[in-house]
Amino acid sequence: MNIEKKMEELLARVNYARDILGNKARPELDAFAKEISEFTITNKDLPEDQAIRAVNSLDKRLTTMESAIDAQLTAMDKVRIVRHPQRACLKDILENVYDNYTEIGGQDEHSIDPGMLIARAYITRHRGKKVIHQPVMVVGQEKGHGEEFRNGGSIKPWGNSKALKYMKVAALEQIPIHAYVNTPGSYPVEDFPGAAQQIAENIYEMSGLDVPIIAIFSEGGSGGAEAIGMADKRLMLSHGYYSVISPEGAAAIEGRIRGSQRAPTELIESCAMAQKITAQDNLANGYIDEIIEEPPLGARADHFDFYKQVREQIIRATDEVTLSVRGIRLFRAMAIRHFKKNTDVIVRWSLNEKARERLVARRFKKYRKLAQHAFKDNRPVMEKLYATSSGIVSSTTGLILYGLIKPFKQRIGRIIEEVRDETHVITAKISGFFGNMLKSVGITSSDEKQKEMELTGLSEAEPIEVAVPTNGGYKSPQALIDREISCPHSQKRGCLDIWARDLFTDFAGVCPHCGYNFPMEYQWYLHNVFDEGSVREFNHDIASGNPTGFPNFEERVQAAKDKTGLQSSCMTFNASLEGIRLTCATLIANFRGGSVGAAEGEKFIRALELAQTKHQPFLAYIHGTAGIRIQEGVNGLIQMPRVTMAVRKYIEEGGLYIVLYDTNSYAGPVASFLGCSPYQYAVRSSRLGFAGPGVIKETTGIEIPPDYHNSFKALSRGHIQGVWSRKDIRKNLHQSFLTIGGRNLYYR
Repeated sequence: MNIEKKMEELLARVNYARDILGNKARPELDAFAKEISEFTITNKDLPEDQAIRAVNSLDKRLTTMESAIDAQLTAMDKVRIVRHPQRACLKDILENVYDNYTEIGGQDEHSIDPGMLIARAYITRHRGKKVIHQPVMVVGQEKGHGEEFRNGGSIKPWGNSKALKYMKVAALEQIPIHAYVNTPGSYPVEDFPGAAQQIAENIYEMSGLDVPIIAIFSEGGSGGAEAIGMADKRLMLSHGYYSVISPEGAAAIEGRIRGSQRAPTELIESCAMAQKITAQDNLANGYIDEIIEEPPLGARADHFDFYKQVREQIIRATDEVTLSVRGIRLFRAMAIRHFKKNTDVIVRWSLNEKARERLVARRFKKYRKLAQHAFKDNRPVMEKLYATSSGIVSSTTGLILYGLIKPFKQRIGRIIEEVRDETHVITAKISGFFGNMLKSVGITSSDEKQKEMELTGLSEAEPIEVAVPTNGGYKSPQALIDREISCPHSQKRGCLDIWARDLFTDFAGVCPHCGYNFPMEYQWYLHNVFDEGSVREFNHDIASGNPTGFPNFEERVQAAKDKTGLQSSCMTFNASLEGIRLTCATLIANFRGGSVGAAEGEKFIRALELAQTKHQPFLAYIHGTAGIRIQEGVNGLIQMPRVTMAVRKYIEEGGLYIVLYDTNSYAGPVASFLGCSPYQYAVRSSRLGFAGPGVIKETTGIEIPPDYHNSFKALSRGHIQGVWSRKDIRKNLHQSFLTIGGRNLYYR
């Protein structure tokens, strides 16, 4: 034994323990470090065998000390563990868990995004003398061990795009996907394709990939985690964390920290604990399926027993997912369930067509059941019964109308059209023959004279009808202020001041000179966009709560309810627009900034399910959203994949899903169930993107230009498909429903 090298190793372990404990005083570590530094002097006269025994004794004592510290770790200590450069990284896992692999999609610095690592790997299994190679696609964020070019695992849009590309390759080749989540969050850049849009696309596409997906969480930071984290089985390292926002970010928001100030350590620690971010918290809430136990104080590069455990559990998880949708599986399923280390059980990971369909259906059901405990359903019993019976009636009616009658009518209609078109050929020939005979004797038909006038005559101007909002019984409180309002662009564009009464009534909050759209209340839209008296709200009493028990948050939620008269930031309703029946959901900025938690996600999903049952188009009007509600922790974050799956199911059934943004819309909702719509529009002067200016400056240090998030920038990079003036919303929505959806109420 090299005693000097062993001493260095022990001291490195002590310093590592100090790192993860932050500024906490641990006298036993200080005393042990002093003993190590003095070991050579105090034991210089010992024979070699006694010196080795003394070193081994120190090793055992330190191991015992590490176990004692491990049992007392706080949530924030675990955050420091996953951020430490000695933490086991994805390349360590590839080297020690898989039997062989080839890195694809670029390598190290020479990659489209070095933080996202993709590898084609295989696991070798033995049955007697037979060797079975089972291929998998490995995707994951790679931090390395302090490699700066990997950007700390913070992935840019093109990195997530690369991951999606190769996950689709895995689906094409019918091999499982193993996704290793190890990111503090995605890099908030809006360059094409845009952080929010790419995450939304990843979640949407992953929900439909028909191969087993296993996700292993180490550091799961917000939308960056969701970009590759949707899975049939979710495992989590015992010292990892999975959260909607970092503890420092939560503390900055809770403490209203501005500029270069730092949140107090105590506040950061309390936010980490209150958000329920640890593996144990997430397992209790049902957001992960199993925990992979790590060595005391977390897995590091040289913990080889840990890699064996990872290998066993990912093989077992892939086997379980595969068997859950396969046909003949009884004895193997029992063996895997009851004997965790049964290496004799071999499961082929390929699936037939029916099994793949069942796999996707099970994934939908899995996510639909999540977060049911995290909201309050205050609906009266009679309302619940009515909703259930109404759903049954709507489903039955939809089955008869759209499953039986409509296909029959379409079939008869196609036959009639074919007969009519065939007949037209014959009648046209006969008509042409007699027309030529009349021409030869100098007789011209009145139809031909009319056609000649249309081609050569002057056209007459027709009056254009412009739909002007009528306020429909609603008057904006801003219109009651007796003063002149200046447009924000008056100095640059020469806009004249206008009386508030005129601006917020006749002009619908739109500057008559430059077209700037002043913010308006969500009630204005209810009364001016939809047909008068057609709005019928449902699920009003599904209410936001405080599922994590976040300190003092219950009172703040109640204050928002009292102030707005709403039970959550999401309002769902049925309405009509020019006679077209719609199902709508709106996120309202007045209620906690329009942030999304468990209640809002549940209401959105139920509205989508109702639209699907009633065969109606769906409009998501976003009055404003600040993102996912951080105080609800993963209960809020999980709404990103949950609602996205509901959107995908609705669209695949033939539904038309349109999103309209207003004011400010950022973060999780835009990066998931809103951003996945193929038809997105924005009110002029609105702002939308992945992260607000303050967050971008805090995370990247970059000062962004004032127009970075404006609607025209979003239009130019393809995030949205159009920018509308508020005056034209009703007209443009109606036109969209007619031209995009068609006359048959938007169902294929």
